[in-house]
Order: sequence, then structure tokens, then C-alpha cells
Amino acid sequence: MSATRHRALGGGVNHVLDYLRRMQAENPSFFYAIQGDNDHTGGSIFWVDATSRMNYAYFGDTVIFDTTYRTNRYRVPFASFTGLNHHGQPVLFGCALILNDSEASFAWLFQTWLHAMSDRRPISITTDPDRLIQMAVTQVLPETRLRFNRWSIFKETQEKLAHIYQSQPTFEIEFKKCVNETETINEFESSWVLLLERYFVMDNEWLQSMYNARQQWVPAYMRDTFFGDFSITERNIGLNSFFEGFVNASTTIQMLIKQYEKAVASWHEKELKSDYDTTNTSPVLKTPSPMEKQAANLYTRRIFMKFQEELVETLANPATKIDDSGTVATYRVAKFGEEHKAHTVNFTSFEMKANCSCQMFEHSGIICRHILAVFRAKNVLTLPSQYVLKRWTRNAKIGDMQDEHATELPNNSRESLTDRSNTLRQEAIKYVEEGAKSIHIYNVAMDALQEALKKVSSAKNQSPVSAEDGALSNGRNQELHAAGDTETVACQSADEKEKKIRELTTELESINRRCEVYRANLLAVLRDMEEQKLKLSVKVQNARLNLRE
Repeated sequence: MSATRHRALGGGVNHVLDYLRRMQAENPSFFYAIQGDNDHTGGSIFWVDATSRMNYAYFGDTVIFDTTYRTNRYRVPFASFTGLNHHGQPVLFGCALILNDSEASFAWLFQTWLHAMSDRRPISITTDPDRLIQMAVTQVLPETRLRFNRWSIFKETQEKLAHIYQSQPTFEIEFKKCVNETETINEFESSWVLLLERYFVMDNEWLQSMYNARQQWVPAYMRDTFFGDFSITERNIGLNSFFEGFVNASTTIQMLIKQYEKAVASWHEKELKSDYDTTNTSPVLKTPSPMEKQAANLYTRRIFMKFQEELVETLANPATKIDDSGTVATYRVAKFGEEHKAHTVNFTSFEMKANCSCQMFEHSGIICRHILAVFRAKNVLTLPSQYVLKRWTRNAKIGDMQDEHATELPNNSRESLTDRSNTLRQEAIKYVEEGAKSIHIYNVAMDALQEALKKVSSAKNQSPVSAEDGALSNGRNQELHAAGDTETVACQSADEKEKKIRELTTELESINRRCEVYRANLLAVLRDMEEQKLKLSVKVQNARLNLRE
């Protein structure tokens, strides 16, 4: 970040810090950290609220790191960590002000973010193509698959090759087709060579550099990794979808916090509406298949619609057995009239497992039409459990947080006070959601909670404090310094543990009140809808009477 732009932020940084301190005072689960020097002017700032930390526990398998606002076109060097919830909507995992552009600064940011998320590493991360970010991700998240955003590459290619785009209008179409529509690595390689030869750009340095980085942005190389994409082109957009419409080129640092809160509230409302629609309305089924009915009851509405689309397509994609070794049968699946685009499915009847050459399930977590066509041919009437990712279901945030990609996610959580606190907090929130459903359940829940608090206090007085329990999870009234300088270890007395229990109890009561407000609001909306329906019904009856007269 340039010194001129840094000075332009002025006292706005202090405005942000005041907000972060206030939020942490109100909720100890609110985390923030400052990099570097003591005057808070040279280091980056990171923050994440309790809801975002909880959401990451459910949906942190794939992450988007957006630095769109870091460019000079914008007035605030704002960055965000986001993902996708069970409705396929953007969900926030943390924010940052990047006040120092360097590999060390980005490494500090990723390490601090990872610390706040209990060291749970994502399977994949999508970022803008940037050398500094790439080096930081490689250093901090070496086992996470890094992907560059294609939208950014397409946009930069248009700028770098402006003369070709103007003189050869068809180049852009064929370039995107080569990237987006080739399904195998061999198909992409041959298509790329033909493209360069056709437009005489074999020696273009920019295209050569993009080809050298092809394994980090071309879909054909990424199909074996989970990114949550519903289709190859669906996520070919900018990364800033969470804050789009809230933060723009005219947003100042003084305005940032207000716009941040508006975006958070807006997406929270959209998630509540999607939850309500999923729970209280029924989708139209298009087949007599028991599997479709099963999926309608399992998935959220948007995910079900995608599954339904794949299921309906099996009618036009017959499966033909081409090999059978006894344990594994191989099928060829192709759409009528498009046999040249056939896919291969290997199916093991004993384990009810199948894998397809399109790798849609591996990439999106939604089963493809080709495997479904084989299931149809084998008379498999219901979805095997291994093909239903909990993160896409209506119960994604209910019950235990299952790690569906356990073999892919290195995880040493549950070993520190931070992790135990996060786990307790998430369980407490689920307890509140269940306990607030009726007055009777509420009374039972409160009695159980009081009894639990007594047992916790008794156990606390009997158990010695371990050295590990001295680790402080939050950056309260402290600064986390550049990579490698973060220190959060201190002794924790029995009084501090008791204080922690009081804080959790206060937080639980606060969440309970919010649940009651949400429930009251929903009931008010329902009552209003019923009143409107009644008024409309009266108007219709009066209109009919007038017609008869």
C-alpha cells in the first residue's frame, strides 16, 4: 500500500479500531488482531465475529479470499474471507484492512485468520492471481488447493491483449470456450494449441505465463477438488459478492463499518428467508422417483433444484454397460445425439459406490446425472448416504459438526482452550435454538442449564488448571504481531475461568433473547400474511356478489 494512500485513511483507522474494541467488550467471542507497530499505522488489521467463526465450522471446506478493494480504484484497502452456506449463498469468515502490501503481511493475515478458526484448514481457497498472496498461501496453507479466480484472469487478458480483442472479435469467445468447456486435460491442451495457432499468438508472453499457471485456474485441472461450484461457469464472476452493493469506489474508511454491518445483516436476512422457504414450502416433484422425494426432504431448496435438474436429465442420458469385472462394472453415459461427449462411470454394487469421469461430485458435492443414470439402470431407488454432503442439507447447522472431508483436512483442533471454547459456544447456540421453540421446552432447557452450571462449577473447583488452559484464544487488548510474533499464552486463574463461564452464560442469554425476537418477527410476518389473505378473500367474495347482481 502506498504511503500517500495510507495517509489518506487518516483517523479512519482509529475509527475502525474503536469499533473493534467496543464489539469485543460486548462479546468476548469477537476476535480482532493488529499486525506490527504500536501506533497502529503500519500493520494490517483483522477481525471476525462469533457468527462467522461458527459458520466456518460448518462451511469452512472452501474459502474465497477477496482483495478487490485493495486496488487503487477503491479508497479502502478492504479484504474479506467468505464461503458458501447450505443455500449456496455467500457467508462471511472474517475481514481485514490490508495496510501493508508484502508477503509477510499476507502470511500474518492468513496465520491470524487460521488461529481464529481453531487451525481448521480449508480444502480449497480461491483468490485473485497475485504473487504475494500465492506465496503466503503456500507458506501458511501448504495442503490447501489454491485456485485463481478466472474472472480476474479473463479481465486482465482483455486488458493485456486489447489489440487482439479489437482486431479479432472472435478471439474472446474461443478463448473462454477453450478454458470453460474443455472437460479433460488432454482436451484443454489440444484446444489451447489450436487457439494460439489460429490467431498467431504462439509467442505472446502473457498467454504463455497464463499457460504456465494453468493448473491453478483452468477447470480441467481442478475437477478433483471440492470448491462448491454448481457448474463450471457459475463462479466465473468477481469474488466480492458478499459486499457487492455495499462497498464501492466511493466508500471511505469512515463509512466502512456501517456498510459492513449492513452487508452482514442483509445476508443474514436472506439466509433466514431461505431457511423459512425450505422448511415451510414444498418443491414441485417432476418424476415418480423415490430418490427425488428423498432429496426434497434432505436438501435445501436451491440445492434440491440443482439435484432435480441432474435427475431429470437421466431420462435423456441412458447408461450402457461396456465392461464388468465382477466387482466393478463400467458404464458409458451419453446424451442422445451427443455420443462424442460420453462420460465413463465405474460402479461397485457391493459398496454402492460410483465415480464419474466428469468429477462433478468431487468438485461440487452434488451427484451428477451420469452416476444417477447408472443408479437408475441398477434400480438404486434412494441416494446412498455417502452422496449426500451434510453441508448442502437443511440440517447443515443442526447436530454434530461432521467433517465430511476428514481425510483432506489436517486438523489438530480440540487440543487448546480456544478450540474447546469454540466447541462449547457452538453447542450452546444449538441448545438455545432448540430450547426456544416453546415455553415448555424453554423451561426444561433453563432448568437443565442451571443444573449444568452447578456441575461445571463443582468440576472447576476439583480440577487443577493445566498449563494448556493458560492459552488465551482472543486478542483482547493486545496486538498480534507479524508472522511468527503472535503470542497468546498466559496463566489463567480459577477466577478467570469463572469469568469465562459468566461470559458464556451472558452470551447464551443474549442469543436466547435474539431467538425470541426472530421467532416473534416470523410469527408477525405469518399473521400479516394470513390477514392479507383474509382481506383478499373478502374482496373476491364481494366482487362475485357484485357480478351476480
